[in-house]
This record gives sequence, C-alpha cells and structure tokens, in this order.
Amino acid sequence: MTKQYAVPYVNFSGSDREALEFYQKVLGGELRLYARGKAEQAGPEDRVSYGRLDVNGTPLLVGSDGHPSYPPTVGDHVAITLGGTDKEKMSKIFEDLADGGQVKGPLSPQPWGGEFGYLHDRFGINWVVSVDPG
Repeated sequence: MTKQYAVPYVNFSGSDREALEFYQKVLGGELRLYARGKAEQAGPEDRVSYGRLDVNGTPLLVGSDGHPSYPPTVGDHVAITLGGTDKEKMSKIFEDLADGGQVKGPLSPQPWGGEFGYLHDRFGINWVVSVDPG
C-alpha cells in the first residue's frame, strides 16, 4: 500500500534543530534530522538539510536550515510538503506542479534513502515533493 501526505514545510534559516526540538517537546512524536550528504542523523553541529517530526506515525511538520543559494524572504519561507511512497506518482506530481513554475531543486536521490525536490508553482506557492522509502 502506498502512502501520501501533505504537511507544512518551513525554512527555519539556521534554527531548524531548535525549532523542531521545541515542537517535539510540545507535541511529542519522533524527530529525524539529517545533514546534507549524510545518511545518518545529523550531529549537534551539523546544518540540517531535512528535518521531520512525525506524530503517531504521521508526518506533522517538515523543515530545514534552508539552502544557502536560496535565502528566504518574508512569505517565501513556508511551503507545502507533499510526500508519498509511490515514486512514479510523486514524480508525475512534481512535473505537473512545475508546469509554468520554476524548479528550484530537481527531484533527486537523497542520502536518507528517499528523493526530494522543490519548486515554485505558477500560482506562487512553494512545494517540496518527497518520495519516501517504502
């Protein structure tokens, strides 16, 4: 069975670990933080490239410290994360959302075992699309 979900994605501009640890303390759940280029959890000094808080086995919030090439501006630091385990379906959704918009990072394999890409659609909405490992 494939899963699909949509949750907020926040560019915390360097404070992802602090923010997601706070939300985990308040909301509970399982927190995973990954550094760029690493398959294991991010260490205390690592910049977080992908953080995810799951509550009761369901993603609740996704975030990162942001990409240095794309510093956020007010109103541009939040996106919708759409994720799922069906690679073909998620790839098609990524392509369809990108039609008439701007791909900021192509859907590509990540060290944590999934795929990840981000874009700005034709309506000005930021999207992060994630293919989760089965």
